[in-house]
Amino acid sequence: SVVLDRLRKFNGDTHVDLTPGEYTQLTGRAGRRGIDLEGHGVVIWGPQVDPRQVAGLAATRTYPLLSSFRPSYNMAVNLVGQMGRAAARELLETSFAQFQADRSVVGLARQLHALEAAAARERDEATCERGDIAEYARLRAELSSAEAGAARLNRATARAEAEASLEALSVGDVIHVPSGRRAGRAVVLGTGASVSGEARPLVLTEDRWAGRISSTDFPTPAEVLGRLRVSKNFNHRSAQARRDLAASLRQLDIPAPRRRRRAASVDEERIFALREQLKAHPCHDCLDREEHVRSLQRASRIERELDALRHRVDARTDSLARTFDRVCDLLDELGYLDGDTRTERGDQLSRVWAETDLLTVQAVRVEVLDHLAPAELAAVVSALVYESRRDDQPVPVPPSGEVADALASLTRQWARLTEIEAGHGLPRTRPPDPGLAGGVLAWARGQPLGEALRAYAGDELSAGDFVRWCRQVIDLLEQLARAVESGPLATSARAAANLCRRGVVLA
Repeated sequence: SVVLDRLRKFNGDTHVDLTPGEYTQLTGRAGRRGIDLEGHGVVIWGPQVDPRQVAGLAATRTYPLLSSFRPSYNMAVNLVGQMGRAAARELLETSFAQFQADRSVVGLARQLHALEAAAARERDEATCERGDIAEYARLRAELSSAEAGAARLNRATARAEAEASLEALSVGDVIHVPSGRRAGRAVVLGTGASVSGEARPLVLTEDRWAGRISSTDFPTPAEVLGRLRVSKNFNHRSAQARRDLAASLRQLDIPAPRRRRRAASVDEERIFALREQLKAHPCHDCLDREEHVRSLQRASRIERELDALRHRVDARTDSLARTFDRVCDLLDELGYLDGDTRTERGDQLSRVWAETDLLTVQAVRVEVLDHLAPAELAAVVSALVYESRRDDQPVPVPPSGEVADALASLTRQWARLTEIEAGHGLPRTRPPDPGLAGGVLAWARGQPLGEALRAYAGDELSAGDFVRWCRQVIDLLEQLARAVESGPLATSARAAANLCRRGVVLA
C-alpha cells in the first residue's frame, strides 16, 4: 500500500495540487509486479480533502506530455563548446519544447488571418473618392486633442488665478461670488488657508450666511468691488452681528462686476487654424465622411489588436532559441564564452551541473570560497543547494566567523548576477539559502545527527531530508573540485565532501 497524507506537493516555488500523472506515479508503487495481484492507494481524509477530487485523480488516465526544458548556463557552454553557437541554436529549434511552442501558435495564426482580413475590409470601406480620409481623420484627432488640452490648460489657469485673487483679499473687501449656492455679494471677515494650503477666506453674504469659500466658487478671479468697515471684534457666530453687517452690505452702492475677457492663447490660435484646415479638406464635404471615418477607426482598432497578437506569436515561436541567445550573450559579457569558443572560465562552468551553476562558478572567480576550512566550505556550499520549502520561514542567523562573511559575499555576488540577468531579459537565479548552513557545519565537524538537526535554522527538519540535502552538498562539492581541477580550493572541496560522507549520509 501507498499512503498519501496530503494531495499537495512542493514544486520548487510553492505548494500545488497533485496532477493525475503525479498521483498515478505515487500510487503506482503499491504492490509488487509479478507478486501481488493488487495494490492499495490510501489518501488520508482531512477537512480540505474533497472525495470528488480524489476520484478524479484516480479515474484520469490521459495525461498531457509537457516539456519543461529550458536552456541553462551549463548547457549553453557545453553546447557551444561541442558544436558552436549556430549549430546549438538549430538543435534547440528542433527540440520537443520548441515543437510544443510552435504548435500552440496554430490557433493564434488563425486569429491573425481573420483580423488581417477584417482590417482590409474596413480599410476598403474607409476609402473616399474626394481625398485622403486618413489625413482628414488625423486632422480631426489633432483638433480634438488640442481642444481637450486647451480646456485643461484654461481650467488650470483659471483655478490658479482664482486662488491668487483669494490670497490677496483683506478683511472688509466686498467681492462678488459668481457661482455656487452662495452666489452674490459678500464681505470678507477673515483670511486663512486649509490644511492643504488652499486659500479659504471667511465671508458674510447678503443673506446673512457666514462661512469659508474657495477657488472652486470662482471660475474667474475674485474682484474687489468696494470696502466695508468690519469691527475687529466682529463675531460671525452672532446672529445679530450677521444681520447688521448684511444690512450694511445690501445698502452699499457698488458697481456690478465687470465681465472679464480672456486674451486668446497660442493654443486657441492653433485650434482656429486646425478648424480652418479641416473645413478646407476635400473630404469635409463628402456626404459619407462620418461612415468613412468610423470605418477607419475600426480598422485602426483591429490593427492594434493585430500588433498585440503578433507580439504574442513572436513571444511563443522561436522562444527557446531566443532564450539561448540571451544566455550566450550574458556568458559572453562575463567571459565564459568568446563567440563560438568556450573560454577557460567556460570550461569550469561546463563541469558544474546545479541549479545555481553560474553563481557557483562566479563565487569561485571572485574567491568567495577561498581560505575556508573544509567544514566551513561545506556549510557555505549548502546555501547553493538548499532551498526552504516555505515562504514564511524565519530568516536564519548563519554561523558566525568565516562562514557568515562568505555567505554575505555570496549574497552580494548573487545580487550583482541578478542585475545582469535582468539586463538580458533572463529569469533571476534563485538566491542562496543559508538555512542549512548551521546543520551542515555541525555535521562536517563530526557532531552527531541530533546536534546537526538542532542547528538547522528553519522549522523541524526530518533526518531523511537532512541526509538528502547533505548528499546534494557532497555532489556539488565534488563538482567544484572537478571544475577547479587543482589548487587549495579543489583540495578543500574534496576534504569537505569526505567530512560529510559519514554515518547515515554514507549508508
